[in-house]
Amino acid sequence: MNKDLKTQIVDLVSPDLEKVEQALEENLSPHLALVKQIASHLLFSGGKRLRPLLFIHAARMCGYKGKDEILLSTIFEFLHAATLLHDDVVDGADMRRGRPAAHTCWPAPQVVLTGDFLLARALDIAAGTKEPRVISVIAQITQEMSQGEIDQLAQKGRKDVTEDQYLDIIERKTAVLIQGACQCGAILAKVSRQKENALKSFGFHLGMAFQMADDLLDYTATAEQLGKNPGADMREGKLTLPLIYSLAKADPEDKKWLENMMADPDVGPDQFKKLQKKLGALNAIAYTRAKARTHVDKAKKNLEIFDAGLSKSVLALIADYAVHRKV
Repeated sequence: MNKDLKTQIVDLVSPDLEKVEQALEENLSPHLALVKQIASHLLFSGGKRLRPLLFIHAARMCGYKGKDEILLSTIFEFLHAATLLHDDVVDGADMRRGRPAAHTCWPAPQVVLTGDFLLARALDIAAGTKEPRVISVIAQITQEMSQGEIDQLAQKGRKDVTEDQYLDIIERKTAVLIQGACQCGAILAKVSRQKENALKSFGFHLGMAFQMADDLLDYTATAEQLGKNPGADMREGKLTLPLIYSLAKADPEDKKWLENMMADPDVGPDQFKKLQKKLGALNAIAYTRAKARTHVDKAKKNLEIFDAGLSKSVLALIADYAVHRKV
């Protein structure tokens, strides 16, 4: 029986994952025990380490022979964790990765400032590369992610968000970090601009696919799989592609029904099941999955200029995993 994609990836990268975990622990290094406690609550709660792995294997695929790829990969996990801490406070989320969200365990100001610390820690490690282009990419990522979240917050509760607006938001809130991890791996390896741009494009399309699949899971996965209640985006007033497409394609009666569901903050399990069926009937699930798959195909196309090898296989498997994952 064929191994599932996640198992295949873990089998290939388990030594790297162990080193990344160790590096995250060693380089968190705050002066205050409270900061470490809050940061560790999220950092060591079972994240996939997708972004560090992308950086590591982008660099290796490009021929990097140094010894710093594990340390530098923590930049992208610290950045990711910072955004999650901030997002959960802004969204008032209750759960994250099957645990109570940090701001439900500690005062929100302390959680926000811990996120700021993780952001600064990432920038400090990036500065240690003494590579201006890496530092520039990291700085640009932080700007774009902040603006993406602000834009999403501004759209919160609106029922007229367009697909183009949605794509712009997810590019800035998700794709730029994945794109940056891949691009910085290429910069570290000092490859040609052609190969750097190929990895940048790979990361962009992978990031878009990953967020679309993530938004889809909010309507197709169970609470146990997600580590939080499904339908969280809708309850928080966030319009993602499955609902955007459904509203655009629904007849007036179905559209009114969908809008009423979106306006109800206390949608129960039975009503949510009806919503899932409605999204399926309107082809929104299939449409979102197909859009994500198209981005994966474009991502993998960018790998063709690289020689075959372990790291290329890892990146291709991660791309496929982006749309086939259950969590």
